[in-house]
Amino acid sequence: MELYSGKINKLIEELTSLPGIGAKSAGRLAFYLVNQPEERVKQLTDAILDAKKNIHYCKECWTLTDEEICPICKNPKRDHTTIMVVENTRDQAAYEKTGKYEGVYHVLHGAISPMLGIGPGDIRLKELMKRLEGDVNEVIVATNSSLEGETTAMYISKLIKPTGIKVSRIASGVPVGGDLENIDEVTLLRALEGRTAL
Repeated sequence: MELYSGKINKLIEELTSLPGIGAKSAGRLAFYLVNQPEERVKQLTDAILDAKKNIHYCKECWTLTDEEICPICKNPKRDHTTIMVVENTRDQAAYEKTGKYEGVYHVLHGAISPMLGIGPGDIRLKELMKRLEGDVNEVIVATNSSLEGETTAMYISKLIKPTGIKVSRIASGVPVGGDLENIDEVTLLRALEGRTAL
């Protein structure tokens, strides 16, 4: 039995298709939107349509932008000889929030996963190798510490090492505030291996 009319059900169904939005959240959002002034809903829909039409990939790093070249790649104060390789634009945003990284990025849009049928040709590795023909001193591989992220990191390392460009991997380990007893062995080992002098 349907609880609401067809149009409300349709709105809830569409909202449920968004990542991270379950049925309860979709219902709350649907009723919130229906109770907003029409002008407010129009601003939201216009923003979504405008983003869909005008956001594309940066021609250098492949992040999402509404310009031909993203603000990070255009910034002359950034260190263009250091490239951090990340799996997606959200990972790039996470590093930018630290305010500590001064180089540029390369967004792969995925990770190698043979089980899912994603090979090296399915992510932006060719574009990365093309960038390395320029003046690059170091590539920092900042893929996730999942099996796919580790596989991708090893593959990138094997691709780049013959060029003579320095390749490094971000350290991964114990999260701040984490209890050692609750952390898996692989994470603990990586934390131990990636240790630095105090």
